[in-house]
Amino acid sequence: MDLFNLAIDKTKNWLPEDGTVNYYGQILTKQQADFYFEQLLKTIEWRNDEAIIFGKKIITKRKVAWYGDKPYEYTYSNTSKYALPWTKELLELKQLAEQETKETFNSCLLNLYHSGSEGMAWHSDAETDLKKDGAIGSLSFGAERKFAFKHKQFKEKVELFLEHGSLLVMKDTTQTYWLHRLPPTKKVTTPRVNLTFRTIEE
Repeated sequence: MDLFNLAIDKTKNWLPEDGTVNYYGQILTKQQADFYFEQLLKTIEWRNDEAIIFGKKIITKRKVAWYGDKPYEYTYSNTSKYALPWTKELLELKQLAEQETKETFNSCLLNLYHSGSEGMAWHSDAETDLKKDGAIGSLSFGAERKFAFKHKQFKEKVELFLEHGSLLVMKDTTQTYWLHRLPPTKKVTTPRVNLTFRTIEE
Protein backbone atom coordinates (compact mmCIF):
# COMPACT_ATOMS: atom_id res chain seq x y z
CA MET A 1 0.00 0.00 0.00
CA ASP A 2 1.22 3.48 -0.91
CA LEU A 3 0.95 5.02 2.55
CA PHE A 4 2.41 8.43 1.70
CA ASN A 5 0.17 9.10 -1.30
CA LEU A 6 -3.32 7.92 -0.37
CA ALA A 7 -5.03 11.21 -1.23
CA ILE A 8 -3.95 11.34 -4.90
CA ASP A 9 -6.22 9.91 -7.57
CA LYS A 10 -3.82 8.62 -10.22
CA THR A 11 -6.66 8.10 -12.69
CA LYS A 12 -7.84 11.74 -12.59
CA ASN A 13 -7.45 13.58 -15.90
CA TRP A 14 -6.25 17.10 -15.10
CA LEU A 15 -7.16 18.39 -18.56
CA PRO A 16 -10.80 19.39 -19.23
CA GLU A 17 -10.61 18.21 -22.87
CA ASP A 18 -8.38 17.26 -25.82
CA GLY A 19 -5.79 15.19 -24.00
CA THR A 20 -4.88 13.26 -20.86
CA VAL A 21 -2.63 14.27 -17.96
CA ASN A 22 -2.39 12.02 -14.89
CA TYR A 23 -0.48 13.01 -11.76
CA TYR A 24 0.70 10.07 -9.67
CA GLY A 25 2.16 12.16 -6.87
CA GLN A 26 5.26 10.91 -5.06
CA ILE A 27 6.08 7.39 -6.24
CA LEU A 28 9.31 7.31 -4.22
CA THR A 29 9.91 7.80 -0.52
CA LYS A 30 11.88 10.92 0.44
CA GLN A 31 14.93 8.74 1.14
CA GLN A 32 14.73 7.09 -2.30
CA ALA A 33 14.11 10.42 -4.04
CA ASP A 34 17.08 12.03 -2.24
CA PHE A 35 19.32 9.13 -3.32
CA TYR A 36 18.36 9.36 -6.99
CA PHE A 37 18.59 13.15 -6.99
CA GLU A 38 22.19 13.01 -5.77
CA GLN A 39 23.08 10.23 -8.24
CA LEU A 40 21.57 12.08 -11.19
CA LEU A 41 23.48 15.27 -10.33
CA LYS A 42 26.74 13.29 -10.17
CA THR A 43 26.48 10.65 -12.92
CA ILE A 44 24.59 12.29 -15.80
CA GLU A 45 26.63 13.90 -18.61
CA TRP A 46 25.02 17.33 -18.29
CA ARG A 47 25.51 19.90 -21.07
CA ASN A 48 24.17 23.41 -21.56
CA ASP A 49 21.28 23.22 -24.00
CA GLU A 50 21.57 24.87 -27.41
CA ALA A 51 18.87 26.29 -29.63
CA ILE A 52 18.96 28.13 -32.94
CA ILE A 53 16.33 30.87 -32.89
CA PHE A 54 15.99 33.21 -35.90
CA GLY A 55 19.37 31.96 -37.11
CA LYS A 56 21.12 32.83 -33.86
CA LYS A 57 22.65 30.19 -31.59
CA ILE A 58 21.42 30.46 -28.00
CA ILE A 59 23.09 28.59 -25.12
CA THR A 60 20.90 28.14 -22.05
CA LYS A 61 21.88 28.14 -18.38
CA ARG A 62 19.64 25.10 -18.01
CA LYS A 63 21.50 21.85 -18.67
CA VAL A 64 20.22 18.81 -20.53
CA ALA A 65 21.11 15.21 -21.34
CA TRP A 66 19.66 12.62 -23.75
CA TYR A 67 19.75 8.85 -23.10
CA GLY A 68 18.15 5.85 -24.79
CA ASP A 69 18.07 2.20 -25.84
CA LYS A 70 20.06 3.15 -28.96
CA PRO A 71 21.94 6.31 -30.07
CA TYR A 72 18.65 7.83 -31.28
CA GLU A 73 18.81 11.22 -32.96
CA TYR A 74 16.45 13.77 -31.44
CA THR A 75 15.98 17.17 -33.04
CA TYR A 76 14.27 20.20 -31.50
CA SER A 77 14.94 23.97 -31.64
CA ASN A 78 16.93 23.27 -34.83
CA THR A 79 19.61 21.25 -33.02
CA SER A 80 20.17 17.48 -32.86
CA LYS A 81 21.26 15.19 -30.02
CA TYR A 82 22.33 11.54 -30.05
CA ALA A 83 21.28 9.38 -27.13
CA LEU A 84 23.87 8.08 -24.66
CA PRO A 85 23.55 4.55 -23.20
CA TRP A 86 21.45 4.26 -20.02
CA THR A 87 23.09 4.61 -16.63
CA LYS A 88 22.16 2.10 -13.90
CA GLU A 89 19.99 4.65 -12.06
CA LEU A 90 18.20 5.83 -15.22
CA LEU A 91 17.28 2.25 -16.12
CA GLU A 92 15.91 1.70 -12.63
CA LEU A 93 13.80 4.86 -12.88
CA LYS A 94 12.61 3.96 -16.39
CA GLN A 95 11.42 0.57 -15.14
CA LEU A 96 9.66 2.24 -12.20
CA ALA A 97 7.89 4.71 -14.52
CA GLU A 98 6.86 1.87 -16.84
CA GLN A 99 5.57 -0.18 -13.92
CA GLU A 100 3.48 2.72 -12.60
CA THR A 101 2.07 3.86 -15.95
CA LYS A 102 1.83 0.49 -17.82
CA GLU A 103 3.55 2.28 -20.73
CA THR A 104 6.91 1.54 -22.37
CA PHE A 105 9.66 4.06 -23.07
CA ASN A 106 12.91 3.83 -25.06
CA SER A 107 14.53 7.19 -24.31
CA CYS A 108 14.79 10.01 -21.78
CA LEU A 109 15.43 13.74 -22.05
CA LEU A 110 16.72 15.17 -18.77
CA ASN A 111 16.71 18.81 -17.64
CA LEU A 112 18.69 20.37 -14.81
CA TYR A 113 17.37 23.71 -13.51
CA HIS A 114 19.90 25.22 -11.10
CA SER A 115 17.31 27.47 -9.40
CA GLY A 116 13.87 28.98 -9.91
CA SER A 117 15.36 31.63 -12.21
CA GLU A 118 15.61 28.93 -14.91
CA GLY A 119 12.45 27.66 -16.55
CA MET A 120 10.94 26.57 -19.84
CA ALA A 121 8.76 28.66 -22.18
CA TRP A 122 5.40 27.50 -23.59
CA HIS A 123 5.91 24.57 -25.97
CA SER A 124 4.56 21.15 -26.91
CA ASP A 125 6.60 17.97 -27.33
CA ALA A 126 5.33 17.19 -30.82
CA GLU A 127 8.61 16.57 -32.64
CA THR A 128 8.32 14.17 -35.57
CA ASP A 129 10.89 11.84 -33.95
CA LEU A 130 8.41 11.06 -31.17
CA LYS A 131 5.64 8.47 -31.28
CA LYS A 132 2.42 10.27 -32.26
CA ASP A 133 0.14 10.66 -29.19
CA GLY A 134 2.60 8.52 -27.18
CA ALA A 135 2.92 8.85 -23.42
CA ILE A 136 5.60 11.04 -21.86
CA GLY A 137 6.42 10.15 -18.26
CA SER A 138 7.87 13.05 -16.27
CA LEU A 139 9.76 12.31 -13.03
CA SER A 140 10.75 15.27 -10.83
CA PHE A 141 13.52 15.50 -8.24
CA GLY A 142 14.66 18.35 -6.02
CA ALA A 143 12.84 21.68 -5.75
CA GLU A 144 9.04 21.60 -6.02
CA ARG A 145 8.01 23.68 -9.04
CA LYS A 146 4.79 24.82 -10.68
CA PHE A 147 4.00 23.18 -14.04
CA ALA A 148 1.39 24.78 -16.30
CA PHE A 149 -0.71 23.77 -19.32
CA LYS A 150 -2.47 26.11 -21.77
CA HIS A 151 -4.93 25.06 -24.48
CA LYS A 152 -3.67 26.21 -27.91
CA GLN A 153 -7.11 27.32 -29.08
CA PHE A 154 -9.20 28.15 -26.02
CA LYS A 155 -6.30 29.43 -23.82
CA GLU A 156 -7.63 27.58 -20.73
CA LYS A 157 -4.92 27.00 -18.12
CA VAL A 158 -4.24 24.14 -15.73
CA GLU A 159 -1.50 24.32 -13.08
CA LEU A 160 0.03 21.67 -10.81
CA PHE A 161 2.93 21.59 -8.35
CA LEU A 162 5.38 18.77 -9.07
CA GLU A 163 6.87 17.35 -5.90
CA HIS A 164 10.24 15.73 -5.16
CA GLY A 165 10.04 12.10 -6.34
CA SER A 166 6.75 12.57 -8.22
CA LEU A 167 5.50 11.30 -11.58
CA LEU A 168 3.31 13.07 -14.14
CA VAL A 169 2.16 11.52 -17.43
CA MET A 170 1.05 13.38 -20.58
CA LYS A 171 -0.55 11.25 -23.29
CA ASP A 172 -3.16 10.90 -26.06
CA THR A 173 -3.68 14.23 -27.90
CA THR A 174 -2.16 16.43 -25.15
CA GLN A 175 0.78 17.59 -27.34
CA THR A 176 -1.53 18.38 -30.27
CA TYR A 177 -3.91 20.65 -28.34
CA TRP A 178 -1.97 21.87 -25.29
CA LEU A 179 1.22 23.79 -24.57
CA HIS A 180 3.10 23.36 -21.29
CA ARG A 181 5.78 25.28 -19.47
CA LEU A 182 7.83 25.52 -16.28
CA PRO A 183 7.47 29.18 -15.21
CA PRO A 184 10.49 30.82 -13.56
CA THR A 185 10.09 31.85 -9.93
CA LYS A 186 12.15 33.89 -7.45
CA LYS A 187 10.79 31.77 -4.59
CA VAL A 188 12.95 28.74 -5.47
CA THR A 189 16.73 28.90 -4.93
CA THR A 190 17.59 25.18 -5.11
CA PRO A 191 18.01 22.86 -8.13
CA ARG A 192 15.48 20.61 -9.80
CA VAL A 193 16.12 17.62 -12.08
CA ASN A 194 13.37 16.48 -14.43
CA LEU A 195 13.37 13.23 -16.42
CA THR A 196 10.99 12.94 -19.37
CA PHE A 197 10.72 9.36 -20.57
CA ARG A 198 9.66 9.18 -24.22
CA THR A 199 9.24 6.83 -27.18
CA ILE A 200 11.22 7.53 -30.34
CA GLU A 201 9.70 6.03 -33.49
CA GLU A 202 12.15 3.57 -35.05
